[in-house]
Amino acid sequence: MRPVRFVALGDSLTEGVGDFTEAGPRGWAALLAPSLGAGTEFTNLAVSGAQTRDVLERQTPAALALRPDLVAVLVGVNDTLRHTFDVHAVAARLDQVYAACARAGATLLTACLPDPGAMLGLPGALAAPLARRQRAVDAVVHALSDRYGAVHLHASDGGWIADRALWSADRLHPGERGHRRLAARFHALLTETGHATGRPPSQEPEFPAPTRTASLLWLATAGTAWAARRCRDLLPQLLSLATEELRHRARGTTAHLDLRMTTTVSAALAALPAPRPAPRDEVERRTSRLGAEAG
Repeated sequence: MRPVRFVALGDSLTEGVGDFTEAGPRGWAALLAPSLGAGTEFTNLAVSGAQTRDVLERQTPAALALRPDLVAVLVGVNDTLRHTFDVHAVAARLDQVYAACARAGATLLTACLPDPGAMLGLPGALAAPLARRQRAVDAVVHALSDRYGAVHLHASDGGWIADRALWSADRLHPGERGHRRLAARFHALLTETGHATGRPPSQEPEFPAPTRTASLLWLATAGTAWAARRCRDLLPQLLSLATEELRHRARGTTAHLDLRMTTTVSAALAALPAPRPAPRDEVERRTSRLGAEAG
């Protein structure tokens, strides 16, 4: 029986930002891979800053060329942080990515993700529009995960978000402890569904936590550069959204904004084409592989 081929797609979370080793970022997917079974072949195609368009147009073709058995797709937060955010486009792209992986006979690994505004501690009127966007993306991911039979992790809630010891200095990415927690949670799900046969990833950190000085240095360099890019791209629109938020709060009509986004998500999902069945050779390949694993 050949080893499991595991390919990870996505943005900085899956690239491993926050979990830095001497060789560079590592991350939850790399920590999970050895726990899937002996000899797992792991490829990480995630790139910091990636949006759903990048995953669809660049990462997915590269992943499919590797004929993977398991494909992790965690993406969407960066879409919410752009002035071009469009939940219809996000849904259409993710549907194409999930469908392509499913047709290739790969099992999908997905997750809904935390709200970046809350993680950054933004004021309510600024955080609320971002929270609404992230809930919309998570609703799309939930629906599509069900549609394609993905192994799905609910990572948008729970005590782990409030535990600062699990997060890096930027407040957006897990630190080593957080990446290890994610890997362990994914492993538990994959074990339940018969996709993991190895021991669970260790949750004990390998490296000491960054010092306060190192964290402040990161915030003053890379963190400042990130904030500057987002200010140019998102801030003008976010201020407009915050003004609208405050206006609705004053009128007591904030629920209208929630309903509008819910309606938009429903329309985006309804507009998706019906899923196409996997080609016969891929169905046979999947059946053969599962039979070998069961034996």
